[in-house]
Amino acid sequence: MDRTERFYTIDRMLRGRQGTTLRHMMEEMEVSRATVRRDLEYMRDRLAAPIIWDNEARCYRYEAHSEESDRYALPGLWFNASEVHALLTMEHLLSSLQPGLLEPHIGPLRSRIRRLLDSGDHPAEEVTRRIRVLHMAARQADSGVFGAISHALLRRYRLQIRHLNRRNGEVTERLVSPQRLAHYRDNWYLDSWCHLRQSLRSFAVDAIESAQVVEAQKAKTVTDAQLEKVLGTGYGIFAGDKTKEAVLRFSPEAARWVAREKWHSRQRGCVEEDGSYTLTIPYANETELVMDIMRHGVEVEVISPDSLRDAVGQRLATAAAQYRA
Repeated sequence: MDRTERFYTIDRMLRGRQGTTLRHMMEEMEVSRATVRRDLEYMRDRLAAPIIWDNEARCYRYEAHSEESDRYALPGLWFNASEVHALLTMEHLLSSLQPGLLEPHIGPLRSRIRRLLDSGDHPAEEVTRRIRVLHMAARQADSGVFGAISHALLRRYRLQIRHLNRRNGEVTERLVSPQRLAHYRDNWYLDSWCHLRQSLRSFAVDAIESAQVVEAQKAKTVTDAQLEKVLGTGYGIFAGDKTKEAVLRFSPEAARWVAREKWHSRQRGCVEEDGSYTLTIPYANETELVMDIMRHGVEVEVISPDSLRDAVGQRLATAAAQYRA
């Protein structure tokens, strides 16, 4: 019996109505007294197991009637070292998604993962120091607004929000039924049914100036299929169920990067004989697509449609005119 199996055996025996004795554990697992003592010490110190010695009953057991023992469960001891490191990376990424909606839930997981790491070849502090998660162009969201949104979202209530339209500077009052939160390009977005527009809308959370939960009104529920049809078929964060197809051709040099990138879940790509790369992607609103195309400068050409080709051409001409001036 390996150590992982012993831990689960000890856990089962400790949860028994009368606890368990050192001799009972030795006989059950066929190991020495020293091995059992080491396992008990490890579970207490590394895995935070609330194991106590009951002097009156003359047995080991979990501490009764404590919050720690009521919610205690063995962590994922079946993970090997590389898998634990991968979990820590995931935990670090999740915890960095400010403003921290997931922090109360992943806190206990983080503690257990760190204890597991400390028992391995690399201390948790060293792993976290060597793993970096960098945020580019992240906009700060108000924690109070975020809290109200998450509460309404999970409790299925409607929200009264004040939203800033950055294009025209207009602030509008909206009653919305929140459907889901999306973290996209280091920023949070709220996908909602807008009762003002009677349609699905996506709002940047940092553009929501205030949010009040309307507990007297249950949120309207939109099916996943409808959400995908309206919000999942467009390009980037911009929604729309009427899509066009953009055909882009990247130079051989740019193709070395772009051919490995995922711009859209329904994209199609083809490496041409000359080394260039042709990318076909659907879009409903050209705003974000134009920005992504322009960052590649002379390394990309819009083949079709003509409306997108003209939009990018006009932007490039305007930019070039600023430098000529």
